[in-house]
Amino acid sequence: MLKPFTILLAFGLLAGVARAQTPTAANADPAQWVNPLMGTDSKPDLSNGNTYPAIALPWGMNFWMPQTGKMGDGWAYQYSADKLRGFKQTHQPSPWMNDYGQFALMPITGKRVFDEEARASWFSHKAEVAEPNYYRVYLADHDVTTEIAPTERAARFRFTFPKSDSAYVVIDALDRGSFVKVLPGQRRIIGYTTRNSGGVPKNFKNYFILEFDHDFNSTALYQDKALAPGVLEVTAKHAGAVVGFKTRKGERVNARVASSFISPEQAELNLREIGEQDFDAVRQQGRAAWNKALGRIDIEGGTEAQRRTFYSCLYRALLFPRKLYERDANGNVMHYSPFNGQVLPGFMYTDTGFWDTFRALFPFLNLLYPDVNTEIQQGLANDYRESGWLPEWGSPGLRDVMVGNNSASVVADAYLKGIRGQDMNVLYEALTHGANNAGPLDAVGRKGVAYYNKLGYVPYDVKIDENAARTLEYAYDDFTIYQLAKALGKPKKEIDLYARRSQNYRKLFDKETGLMRGRNQDGSFQKPFNPFKWGGAFTEGNSWHYTWSVFHDVQGLIDLMGGRQKFVATLDTVFTLPPVFDASYYGEVIHEIREMQIANMGNYAHGNQPIQHMVYLYNYAGQPWKAQYWVRETLNRLYLPTPDGYCGDEDNGQTSAWYVFSALGFYPVCPGTDQYVLGAPLFPKATLHLPSGKDIVLNAPNNSAANRYVNGLTFNGQPYDKNWLSHSELMQGATLNFDMSAAPNKSRGTQPAAAPYSFSKAK
Repeated sequence: MLKPFTILLAFGLLAGVARAQTPTAANADPAQWVNPLMGTDSKPDLSNGNTYPAIALPWGMNFWMPQTGKMGDGWAYQYSADKLRGFKQTHQPSPWMNDYGQFALMPITGKRVFDEEARASWFSHKAEVAEPNYYRVYLADHDVTTEIAPTERAARFRFTFPKSDSAYVVIDALDRGSFVKVLPGQRRIIGYTTRNSGGVPKNFKNYFILEFDHDFNSTALYQDKALAPGVLEVTAKHAGAVVGFKTRKGERVNARVASSFISPEQAELNLREIGEQDFDAVRQQGRAAWNKALGRIDIEGGTEAQRRTFYSCLYRALLFPRKLYERDANGNVMHYSPFNGQVLPGFMYTDTGFWDTFRALFPFLNLLYPDVNTEIQQGLANDYRESGWLPEWGSPGLRDVMVGNNSASVVADAYLKGIRGQDMNVLYEALTHGANNAGPLDAVGRKGVAYYNKLGYVPYDVKIDENAARTLEYAYDDFTIYQLAKALGKPKKEIDLYARRSQNYRKLFDKETGLMRGRNQDGSFQKPFNPFKWGGAFTEGNSWHYTWSVFHDVQGLIDLMGGRQKFVATLDTVFTLPPVFDASYYGEVIHEIREMQIANMGNYAHGNQPIQHMVYLYNYAGQPWKAQYWVRETLNRLYLPTPDGYCGDEDNGQTSAWYVFSALGFYPVCPGTDQYVLGAPLFPKATLHLPSGKDIVLNAPNNSAANRYVNGLTFNGQPYDKNWLSHSELMQGATLNFDMSAAPNKSRGTQPAAAPYSFSKAK
């Protein structure tokens, strides 16, 4: 049995680092290193992650969180807060998307109250324990300790009360339409909540069931915050209940909780995930689930802060997209469709934005968790069958957020990396449909597709915002369709079409400035042009950020810029420029701009996704040591295992996956190819345990804070001078030995033949 481990939060040398008991070996209990509070010290105008402590199982359908924010506030848990209003079941992927299907529990003593302000209690991080699968906190105003241990669709609560004749648990089904019914003889409360932030059909409900191990000493129901006397059920805009207990000092009241998007009966079935297990057994089961998932990577060496950061990021990378499917009484997989409201067979996942996660999160799943992505890909086929589109941002259904058509990358990369079991006829049809049609929402299909297919770009002067960003992403997405079409043996005419379109990025390159620039319908470039202007032609970035969004043809971009020397000089300039900006498009300094400004890395805006791959592009131009330098700088300076530990929105695992990949020593610059681009490992040793039973071993015994450069590399014992690694070769099992040094080796990886894949070179 694994020894339970608690994370006690305190301010020390690293303020807010989750402290541990003396750690055992990381590979025996990697969950001990995780700090679920990393990134929670955030607010709308400055994101240090915009995360919340997700108390959950990997990819679990339901998460739980302590709630400091008011009902409906996307910033539902902020580290700087000092009061808790409840413990909320949540499906929130980000504060910007907000939540759906949520309800809350709150233990109280003394006066029976329902209102969230009246029931709120002071708390301290010194009396708070946060682990991936366990949460505990002391509620000072009520003298109650609350503990949570989740399963995928259920959870156990344990409330430790003082001696009291007036001990209560509040069940708040929230507003915008809810129902609560108390069943005293069964010690149960059932109900539903309809509160959501969009992306759901009209019949959407989250049905819940709570079952206590104590008889109710009293019951009270609330209708729109007013007491509803003499009733045991309420349907209202805002329904809730308060059940009372008579408790001895230290008496524990236990509750089992589950929910379902399908039906009340299914919610009761989901309680089977707990069965008769007591609280500690559920907690240990959850710990084992996390250690199994986290244990696919063993790291050795490094500092304690680096180990904590690594596994905290790995934990974040294993939360989203979350499961939206359930199992019936016979164990069959089914789901409530967020598109048509029907209950249908098959897998479904949700709560991710492909604009963020196509870059590293999904390639990471393809590498180490292909079993999970097999289910996700089957779910994507169901998305298309049920909605007629693939979601570019799903939460839980189609949402109108961000740009691009990056579902093409997510689908193509999975198939090209060996994921099987999905219906590729349906998925390929979905990709080509999305690539050639504007969808029902601006962020579904391709906005501006008629212009793009005719001119090769979305014009700047046709009232389509973020047109240059759309063009660059569509061109890359066309490349991934081209790659998939080849693999599926599609007709040459079709393959050639997407190959040609993949070169549309060239239409936006302005030789005068050496940067990407919006272009008008008549072929002229936008005027005036300020490369520091965020938004306008670009999405949450400027031309200095988006110029590098040619993942599939970096050599083509090098050629446009006038060769390797000019290309490298332009890369260097991003870091040497001051963090100047033009925020006029937004009318205010958005948080992404502020995060770039305070990072002290010039105009490099790692806190947002468009530029996160940029540091690896030195490998394409014969100066890999600069990639090694800047990767280590980013790892060291912009990530910490603390509440302010990220440098911008964590974004559903993408920013975390960047850290995990980069700490291992390689990164998927271009999903849709077989290659990862080399950086340099952070740890003296890392072992990746593939699901096949084979291992990838990354040895760098001389690695240290000073020795950040790769002097030499062997791959399975043979000298290796490429700046990239092959996915297919890694999947056979591999041992890489990095000879690390304090000085860069300026002769290794400098030849054009060492460069990673580019479309121009391949053709």
